[in-house]
Amino acid sequence: MSKYMITGMVLAAGLAFSGAAQADVKIGIAGPITGPNAAFGAQLTHGAEQAIKDINAKGGILGQQITSEEGDDVSDPKQGVSVANKFVGDGVKFVIGHFNSGVSIPASDVYKDNGIVAITPSSTNPTLTDRPGYWNVFRVCGRDDQQGAVAGAYILKHFKKDKVAFLDDKTTYGKGLADATLGVIHKGGMKEVLHEGINPGEKDYSAIVTKVKASGAKILYWGGLQTEGGLLVRQMHDQGMNVTMFSGDGITSDDFSAIGGPSVVGTLMTFGPDPTKKASAAAVVKEFAASKFNPEAYTLYAYAGVQVIAQAAAHAKSLDDKKVAEAMHSGMVFHTVIGNFSYDKKGDRKDADYVVYTWKKKADGKIGYSEN
Repeated sequence: MSKYMITGMVLAAGLAFSGAAQADVKIGIAGPITGPNAAFGAQLTHGAEQAIKDINAKGGILGQQITSEEGDDVSDPKQGVSVANKFVGDGVKFVIGHFNSGVSIPASDVYKDNGIVAITPSSTNPTLTDRPGYWNVFRVCGRDDQQGAVAGAYILKHFKKDKVAFLDDKTTYGKGLADATLGVIHKGGMKEVLHEGINPGEKDYSAIVTKVKASGAKILYWGGLQTEGGLLVRQMHDQGMNVTMFSGDGITSDDFSAIGGPSVVGTLMTFGPDPTKKASAAAVVKEFAASKFNPEAYTLYAYAGVQVIAQAAAHAKSLDDKKVAEAMHSGMVFHTVIGNFSYDKKGDRKDADYVVYTWKKKADGKIGYSEN
C-alpha cells in the first residue's frame, strides 16, 4: 500500500470522526398530531420546535445542533408503541412526549429498554413515574393525585351541601383523575350520587346526561378530554340542566369552547398556574404571538422539556442518556419558561402545584379560562 493511499485513508477517517463529533442531536416529539386530540399535539409540537429553534440559535446542546422528528400516536397506546420503536430505529436521542398517560406508559417501556430519556409535558397519571426501575421517565407537569387533591378540596369547600355526579372516559388518565378526586371527597364525608364511564368518540351522550339529570346532581365532575367534555356540557344545556361541570387539565384547549359553545361558561377546571403570565415566558410568548400561535396549556411545558434536556446535558457534560438522567435526578434546579423546578428520584417535579380556573366570556367576546 502506498503512502498516498495511507494518507488518504487517514484523512477520510479524520473527516468521518469530525462529522460524527458534530452530529446533530435528534429529539423526538410524540403526541396526537391527528385525530380528536390534535389540538394538544399542536401544543406539544409548537412548544418543542420553538425551544429547539431558540436553543440552536444559542449554539445547540454541547455545541451540537438539535434536529427533531415528529411521531403521531393519535392518542392510541398501540400507535404510541409504534412511534417509540420508530424513534429508536431513527436514532432519536431524547423524547418530548407523549400527551396521553395511556400512551406514555406503554411507550416508556420501549424507551427504557433502549436507553432513551423521555419527558412528558402532560401525562399526569401517577403510574408513569411510580414504577420502580424507570430511570428514564420524567414529566414537566404534575400528577393526578395532586390535581385530584385540589379539585376534591374545592368541591368539599364550595359544594359539600350539593349532590355531585362523576363521569369518566374509562382511560388511564380520565378514570385515574376521577378516582383521585373521588378519594378526596370520600375522606371529607361526601358521597357521589352517580359514577359511570362513557365511551369516548361518540357524538350523542343524551342517555347518560339524562341519568345525571335524574340524579339531581348540581355539579358534574368530568374525568376526560375536551371533545367529550364539550359535548357533555352542551347536551346538559340542551336538556335545560343547571349543572356546573368541573374537570381537569384535559379540557385546557380552545376546542372545549368550540365544541361546547356558550354552555361551557361557568365550567371549573384544574391546571397549573398560567405559564403564559410568568416573566420567564414573556419573550417566548411574544415569539408565538408573532407566529400567530396561541401558546395555551401544554405549549410552554413542551418548551420547558427541551430546556431541561439541554441544561441537564450541559450539567453532565455529556449526551449519554444515563448521565443526563442522573443530572436530572441530582436535585439540580432547571430554569425554564414555566419557572424554576427540580426533580425527585422518581422523575416528578418537587414543586408541582394546581389551581382552579373558570371558563368565562371575556371582554373581547371570546370564551376562555381564567385563574380564580
